Amino acid sequence: MATAASREHALPPALDSFVGRRRELSTLRALLSSTRLLTLTGAGGVGKTRLALEFARGLSSRYARLDLVELGSLRDGATLTQSVAAALGVGERAGQTGVDLLVRAIGDASRLLLLDNCEHLAEPCARLVLTLLSRCPRLRILATSREALRVPGETVFRVGELSLPPADAGDDVTALLRSDAVRLFVERAARRSPGFTLDPGNGRLIAEICRRLDGLTLAVELAAGHIATLAPGDILAGLDDQSSQLDLLAGGSRTGPRRHSGLATAVDWSHQLLDPAEQAVFRRLAVLVGGFDLAAARSVCAGGGIGPREVLPVLCALEEKSLIVRLPGDAAPTRFRQLGVIRAYAMERLRASGELGPTLRSALTWLHEVAERVGGDVFADQASSPLTTERDNLASVPVHATGQGEAARVRLTLELARVHYQQEQPSAAGALLSGLLREPGGRALGGEVAALAARVAAQQGDPHRALSLGERAVSLERQRHVPTGLANALDARAAAWLCHGAFAGAVTDLRACLDILAPLGSPEDVAWCTQHLAWALLQAGGEREADELMADCLPVLREQAPWPRAAAALHTAGAVRLVLGQLESAEALFAEVLRIAPGRSFHALYPVEGLALVAAESGDMQRALRLCEASAQARRRLDTEPEAPWRRRIEQAAARARSLLPTAAREAAVVGARRLRGDRLIAYALRTGSGEQVRRGADTVRSGDERWRLTAREFMVVELVAKGLTNRQIADELRLSAHTVATHLDRVRDKLGLRSRTQIALWFGRRHVTRWAGPPS
Repeated sequence: MATAASREHALPPALDSFVGRRRELSTLRALLSSTRLLTLTGAGGVGKTRLALEFARGLSSRYARLDLVELGSLRDGATLTQSVAAALGVGERAGQTGVDLLVRAIGDASRLLLLDNCEHLAEPCARLVLTLLSRCPRLRILATSREALRVPGETVFRVGELSLPPADAGDDVTALLRSDAVRLFVERAARRSPGFTLDPGNGRLIAEICRRLDGLTLAVELAAGHIATLAPGDILAGLDDQSSQLDLLAGGSRTGPRRHSGLATAVDWSHQLLDPAEQAVFRRLAVLVGGFDLAAARSVCAGGGIGPREVLPVLCALEEKSLIVRLPGDAAPTRFRQLGVIRAYAMERLRASGELGPTLRSALTWLHEVAERVGGDVFADQASSPLTTERDNLASVPVHATGQGEAARVRLTLELARVHYQQEQPSAAGALLSGLLREPGGRALGGEVAALAARVAAQQGDPHRALSLGERAVSLERQRHVPTGLANALDARAAAWLCHGAFAGAVTDLRACLDILAPLGSPEDVAWCTQHLAWALLQAGGEREADELMADCLPVLREQAPWPRAAAALHTAGAVRLVLGQLESAEALFAEVLRIAPGRSFHALYPVEGLALVAAESGDMQRALRLCEASAQARRRLDTEPEAPWRRRIEQAAARARSLLPTAAREAAVVGARRLRGDRLIAYALRTGSGEQVRRGADTVRSGDERWRLTAREFMVVELVAKGLTNRQIADELRLSAHTVATHLDRVRDKLGLRSRTQIALWFGRRHVTRWAGPPS
C-alpha cells in the first residue's frame, strides 16, 4: 500500500524488463483520453497488472497524483473504502465517512487511481468507483479485473495473450523474435540461465512451448524459469503430459502475489469466485479441446441440475470472467475455447468431481448427432461439413470415451478422416482409414471407408492402391444395393483412374455415376458429377464436350453449391477454356475463383496457377513466371501439392518462360515473386491494388522475338509441324482433337503471315528454338 510519505507517484519500481505490448500501450493511451474509467480485463496470468503499471508509469507527467491500490489481499468489501483511503494517505476525521474523506481528499485535482485486482470485490468496487467519479470531476480510474465492473461510462479493454510466432517461422531467429511470447521466454530464461540465447537449434522448440501455452504471460514466465534445469525439449514434453502440466507451471515468485505463485493457483483464484452452476459448466467444457459453440456446450454441459437454457448465461458469465475466450471472427455460430492451462485445471476438477465419464459420453453423443444430421450427402468426402470445425474434438473425444458407443466411434473416425482429407492431410487420413478397413465395425459403413481411402491414395499419388481401393468400394456398394453409395464409389474409382492416367476408365465410371444420379432428383449432385466428368474428358482430349457439360453444370453449382464446390467447377471451366484457346474467358473464370476462395488457403493457389497459364499462353512470360514462382513458394509453406496433370502443366509453363526470358527479366520475375504473399499475391494475380505495381515496375522487360506472339499451345503445334507430323498425329501427341489442331494452325498462319506448313517449319528452324518440356496433360 502507498503511505502518506509517498504522495506524488505511488507506483512500485519495475524489477524486470517489460516485453512487448507496444500496440496495447498505444491503444490504452487513446482510450484513457476519452474515458474516465478504463478497466483492463483478461484471464488470470495474462499480464493485466504489469501492463497497467507500465501504462501508468508513462502517464506520470500528466497527473498531479498517481496512486496504486492493490486489492488482492482484501477478503471482502467491508474494508474497501478504508483500504483505498490508507493507500492514498487519507486519515480518518470525526463526523466523516470513508467515502466523504476520499472525495474531500481527491477534490478537483487531476489524479489517476489504479485499482488492481478487483474481480473478487466487483460489486463494492463498482459502487465506490461510481461515487468517486461522480463527485471528483478530474479523477480518472484505471482498474484491472478478470471481469468488467459494469459501471456506467466504463470502457473495457480485454488484455489478450502475447503474440505468437507464425506457423511457418521454422527456426528463423529473426522471425521468431517478432513474437512477444518468444521474446519474453528468452528474456526470462536468460535471467535464470545467463548466456541462454535463441538459436536455430532451439528456436522451433521454444516457439512450440509458447504456442502450447497460448502466449499466456505468467505461463511463459513460469516455463522459462525451468530453463536452468530442463532443456527446452523436456519442458515441451512436460507440457504435453496433462498429469504434470500444472506442476511444471508452478514455482513463481516467492514475494509476488500468492495468486501468481503458479498457474493452478492463478486459475483456482478465479474458480473460487464462481457459483456452483458456473463451476459445473466450467469443468465439463474441458472435454471440448477444440473449442465449442452454444449448441455443443448445451449438449455436453446440461444435466445434473443445469437445464439447457441455463447454459447460455453461464457461458456469458465465464467469458466475462475470462475463463473462456471468444474466438476471433464474426462467423456464426460464435465459438469459444478454454486456454490450454485453464483447460488443464478444469480437467483436474472434472476428474475430481467424478463426472469425466458421463461428460465424455455426452460429448460423444453430441458429435455423433452432428454427424448424423450432416450425413446423406452423396459425395460427403468432398462436401463442407460443420464437423470440419470440430476436428480436434473428433480426434480427442472418441479416443478418451473408450468402450462407449462403438458404432458412434467408428462413424466419427470416418468423419475425422474426411476432415483430414479435405484439409490435404492424407497421411493422417490414411492412418485412420487403414484401421477402419481392418475393423469389423467398418463393414457397417459399406463402401464409404474404401471410397475415401481410394481418394486419399490418389491424393498421395499412389495409383495402384487407389485403384485397388476404388474396386473394393464399388464391389461393396454393388452388394449393398444403395444407389447413392454406388454413385460415390464410382466417383472415387474415377479419381483412382485419373491418378493412374487411365482417363477413359474415369470417363466410363463418371458416365455410369451420372446415370445413377439423374433419377434421384438432386440437381447439385448431378452438377457435381458432371463437373468431374468434364475434368476427365479434358484430360482425355474431349475438351469440346467438356465445355458443353460445364455450360450445363456451372450455373447450378454457382447458385446452389458451397464455395469449395463452386470454386472447383470454375477452375475446371477455366482449364477447359484455356485448352480451347479462349484466354479472356479462362482468365475471367480463374479470377472468379480467386475472389471466392480464402486468400491464404491452398484453394487460392489453383486460380493463381491458372492465371499463370493464361499469361504464358498470352505471351506475358514474366508475369507467368512470377505467378508460378509465387505459387510454388506458397505451396511449400502450406505443404500442399496439386494433382499430377495440373502440376506438370505449371512446371512446363514455368520452364518455357525461363527459356524464353532474357536473363534480367527472368531474375526480376523470381525476385518479384518473393514479395508476393497473401493479399499481395491475390492483388497481383487479379491486377488490382498494390500487387500490380510489382508487375509494372522498372524491371519489366519486353522481348521483340516473334515467339511472344504465339500462345504456348500454338508454339507446340508449330514445333510438331516442323517435325513433319500431320494434324492427326499432332492431335494424338497433344491429346487434342484434329479440329482443335487445325484451329491452332489457322491462328499461327494469321499471326506469322505464313500460309504453308513448309513456311511454318522453316520459320521454326531459323530460330533454333529448344523444345518445351512436353505437352500438358
